[in-house]
Amino acid sequence: MTIAFLITGLNLNAQELQGTAYYKTKRKVEIKLDSTSATSIQQEQLNAILKRQFEKEYVLNFNKTASTYKEVESLGDASSSAGGGVRIVAFGAGGSGNDVLYKDTRAKTYTNQRESFSKQFLIKDSLQKVEWKLENETKQIGNYTCYKATFEREVERRQLNFNDAEEEEKTVKETIVTTAWYTPQIPVSHGPERHWGLPGLILEINDGNSVMICNKIVMNPKEKIEIIEPKKGKKVTQEEFNEVMRKKAEEMSKIYGGGRKKGNGQSIQIKIGG
Repeated sequence: MTIAFLITGLNLNAQELQGTAYYKTKRKVEIKLDSTSATSIQQEQLNAILKRQFEKEYVLNFNKTASTYKEVESLGDASSSAGGGVRIVAFGAGGSGNDVLYKDTRAKTYTNQRESFSKQFLIKDSLQKVEWKLENETKQIGNYTCYKATFEREVERRQLNFNDAEEEEKTVKETIVTTAWYTPQIPVSHGPERHWGLPGLILEINDGNSVMICNKIVMNPKEKIEIIEPKKGKKVTQEEFNEVMRKKAEEMSKIYGGGRKKGNGQSIQIKIGG
């Protein structure tokens, strides 16, 4: 009788499990300037702009089967100028403070409320099934023992080259190895962004171009966390949203790409991971 009582108590605790995890993100962006007029100061300005664009803080609220993920604070504008006729426009890199990613690991679906180019979208789609390879390697992150997991995927990356008045875009295929560190001490299948599917909360993830690291966790707070699926925006699939963003990026590229004077000897190459 005592054993049955203890098992029931454990199940109740598992159902009521809630928490909040805070993450910092970084993304690798490669810029090459080939110009007699380019200076080290200009290079530093470009790096500073991109650092503001891609280093952000996010909060993940979760229970046993659902989570919401959103930016804590927006740093910088979607476009910035580095002087010398060089302007960086980070398509889709920014976002709105109202953007919310909701994941339901039981139904294996997600809903992403996303504002882009002054329009609000509601992206509803299935979570990608990931064939994680569980490793024996461990490391400590804060007070939690984390285990390593990896998976491989092939991706296509856009590489933009600007040379005088000409613009060239290349698509490069790469095999990416993603490494995650998860802790079974928090038995939920959640993680930052659309990462999920491990037997414990993902505290760190690295795909070689972007890194997300958890720096604070609050478990079972006194006040119950409300995890609500967003409802506002034009309903689209992920594929439909990607097509809208591709067309918008082409439009913006023409706007910001115009006006360069041929023969100024300056070329810029930008590679953005992700």
